[in-house]
Amino acid sequence: MINPLDMVFAALADPTRRAILSMLLEDDMAVTDVAEPFEMSLAAISKHLSILSRAGLISQERRGRVKWCKLEPDALRPASVWMQGFGQFEPVNLDAFERFLETELNTPERDSPETGSPDPAG
Repeated sequence: MINPLDMVFAALADPTRRAILSMLLEDDMAVTDVAEPFEMSLAAISKHLSILSRAGLISQERRGRVKWCKLEPDALRPASVWMQGFGQFEPVNLDAFERFLETELNTPERDSPETGSPDPAG
């Protein structure tokens, strides 16, 4: 059995998944709306959403024919507690986390092949 804390950190390790979390900070979103800004298949986005869901970072529910995603920010609490154990980290401030994600998403790394976006050099 995989440790839930390991699942959270593994989910956060991917820039596409961090971008999805940032998008969900604003409001619940339909899966198709989550997929829209990414240059990858809906199946690939669904895999990312599945990983986020298994880590407890998002929940998904069907509303009619549409599958919706919702951020579950309390899932970050165990990671925050773990980091605080080192005494170097402040408690996770979700507003600061949102600013971090926005900054992260506005870096050139976002256009790397890892995220499926076109490489500006090629």
